[in-house]
Amino acid sequence: MAASKESLEALHTAIATKLTESIGQMDAGEKGLAAFLNVARQFVKDNGIEALPAPGSPTGNLAKSLASFPFDPTTH
Repeated sequence: MAASKESLEALHTAIATKLTESIGQMDAGEKGLAAFLNVARQFVKDNGIEALPAPGSPTGNLAKSLASFPFDPTTH
């Protein structure tokens, strides 16, 4: 028996809500935070969510901070 569209939508909403709440309640460096962030990253990716790193936005700030780390794709 296949799950109904409504129950899958409810599950999707529950997962998004729980991930958001859990990450918001965890302190930086708290054990398990990296795992939650990885699950959230995959959830966002699986749902086709993309963001451009606009200056001043959280994504833009992340891109700016990552730019300070040298990265040579030919060595990795």
